[in-house]
Amino acid sequence: MARHRWMRSLALAFSLAASMQPTALAQQKDKRAADQDPLERERNVKKELREVYKKWLEQDVTYIISDEEKRAFKKLATDEEREQFIEIFWRRRDPDPDTDENEYREEHYERIAYANQHFASGIPGWKTDRGRIYITFGPPHSKESHPMGGSYDRPVHHGGGSTSVYPFETWFYRHLPGVGSGIEIEFVDPTGTGEYRIARSPDEKDAMLHIPGAGLTLAEQLGLGNKSDRVARYGSFGYTGPWARVQDSPFEYLERISQLSKAPSVNSQLEKSLLAESSTGAVEDDPLRFDLRIDFFKQDEGRVVTAFTVQTENRELSFKDVGGIQTARLNIFGRVMSVAGRKVASFEDPVTTVATVEDLEAKRDQKSAYQRLLALTPGTYKIDMIVRDVASGKQHIASYGFTVPKYDAKLLATSTIVLAARLHGLEGQPPVGMFTIGNYKVIPNVSGTFKRGQEVGIYAQIYNAGIDQTTLRPSVDVEYALVKDGKDVFRQTEDWQGLSDAGQRLTLARLLPTDQLTPGNYEIAIRIRDRVSGQTLTPVSKFTVADNK
Repeated sequence: MARHRWMRSLALAFSLAASMQPTALAQQKDKRAADQDPLERERNVKKELREVYKKWLEQDVTYIISDEEKRAFKKLATDEEREQFIEIFWRRRDPDPDTDENEYREEHYERIAYANQHFASGIPGWKTDRGRIYITFGPPHSKESHPMGGSYDRPVHHGGGSTSVYPFETWFYRHLPGVGSGIEIEFVDPTGTGEYRIARSPDEKDAMLHIPGAGLTLAEQLGLGNKSDRVARYGSFGYTGPWARVQDSPFEYLERISQLSKAPSVNSQLEKSLLAESSTGAVEDDPLRFDLRIDFFKQDEGRVVTAFTVQTENRELSFKDVGGIQTARLNIFGRVMSVAGRKVASFEDPVTTVATVEDLEAKRDQKSAYQRLLALTPGTYKIDMIVRDVASGKQHIASYGFTVPKYDAKLLATSTIVLAARLHGLEGQPPVGMFTIGNYKVIPNVSGTFKRGQEVGIYAQIYNAGIDQTTLRPSVDVEYALVKDGKDVFRQTEDWQGLSDAGQRLTLARLLPTDQLTPGNYEIAIRIRDRVSGQTLTPVSKFTVADNK
């Protein structure tokens, strides 16, 4: 019995000691902390990023990561979370998620390697201005290089005349998403060290700029201008005169440099918005109305250039004062899907419409248009569109089905007949930029309504015309007729003079006056007969002539 009582007492003692131990330890720890010098205490601080993640953030993706993504990445606490973030980061940018490779990621690292190899100048190539632009947007479509500088004849739009320049390069991009079309970027090396810096003025490459009487423009040579005035407004006012280009104005330069400094947009946010709103069938209370036109032009045997043209009424837009210029900004997003539900392509572009205060009311009565060209294979698709007014937040979401035609190499065929609000030849200018089709600038009238007195542009391409073995040129009879109520109002035969655009492609581009037409509905009928094969076609397009009151 005594032995049992002794064991119970021992067990109770151990139990009390165990229950008191945490409290005693905590008291001892608090006492040591109170006695310790505050400067020697262990601080609860967030650990710095491991070098591999710091390099990924500050070097690998520094030009393409958005501010929101950067903030989110810095808040992550574990390496596992960072790895998941990086995986999602690249997945959002993968152009073809159905394949094992991420083409965007592979091309991005190839661009970094190219920049380091070709643009290094005392600093790594990826840190230079040329490296930044190359990594962000890829190689330019064309490049003008003056690596030695020296004597230089200015183009007319920069004032003409001869001068001496620092080494410089001009890169040209046909289109940059989020920036615009026909983008020129100039890099200048004023120090001769090989470090080309992005220019903020066309005069930045002029080595004679600050030397009186040297490197004068044509106007300055004729006494119509003063070089001191040009130097005074250097970097602030740009060029003036009838040959000046809008893109060389200081506002356009600064705006373009600002846009080039931003990370490329990722379409996933707008795409999620589109998916969410289209799936719920929500009806917008105050939609931003727009019209969409889809045209098709043969590129080769397997691909068709598909032109998506968006048109809005300027009265629908919100104009805000920006530096004394009334400016309306739209954000346009499009996503092309196959019948199987696979994303084929997507795009997102800003569109800006500007007017002076005096011209604002007249500008409101006009329309704004935007166009994106995509090369698609024949088949049936759907395009989802979002058009959003940046200032007011008004937007509209719509979906359109369309079928890309297949052009049989043995059959006479035509493109879509485009009825254009504006139509003119490029006259030696490069065939780039929005609304450029072949050797013409064609701005479609998406609504199909023309005011009386306004010329109707007619544009169409004819494919697979038979070749006359005597002349070795296409031999085709083409007549275009204006039809009202089933009767020809006007008819004219096209004189091809035995010439073709390219191979077996012919282009019809004509302006039709409407000042003698009565208001009403009309048709343009193009009657085509191939003399060689005997094939005939009569494509038709409808339009309306409205009273100009």
